[in-house]
Amino acid sequence: MQIGIACDHGGFELKEELKTFLKSNGFEPVDLGTFNENSVDYPDYGAQVAEKISKGELDRGILICGTGIGMSIVANKFRKVRAALANDLFSARLSREHTDSNILVIGGRVVGKELAKEIVRVWLETPFSGGRHLRRLQKIEALEREKFK
Repeated sequence: MQIGIACDHGGFELKEELKTFLKSNGFEPVDLGTFNENSVDYPDYGAQVAEKISKGELDRGILICGTGIGMSIVANKFRKVRAALANDLFSARLSREHTDSNILVIGGRVVGKELAKEIVRVWLETPFSGGRHLRRLQKIEALEREKFK
């Protein structure tokens, strides 16, 4: 599975760590930047991953900025994107079980490297539970069709 991954300067160090983690677990990270710790604008990088998810070019993505808040806001502007900020294991698991999140957002200045790896592992391994949650996602999709014609 190819997983798009991008960050701003506040998430660069963690992005590099997570790329190695993904590769060692059989995933193919698609690095969409940034490529160093120089100050950049997070919308430029979050939009790249979100657009590829929106178009169906990638199945999932991971975004990292200082807190994760900015990247979450950017990513959720795109149709078919369900970006979830998860700085803990419980949120990572429920973001998959209940909302079938396709982008995981992590705060690079909030979460340590080992916890971030565990968050990614849980997020990748947790399936969508469907059931009543599917009905709710269908309502979100209807809103997208209505509001973003």
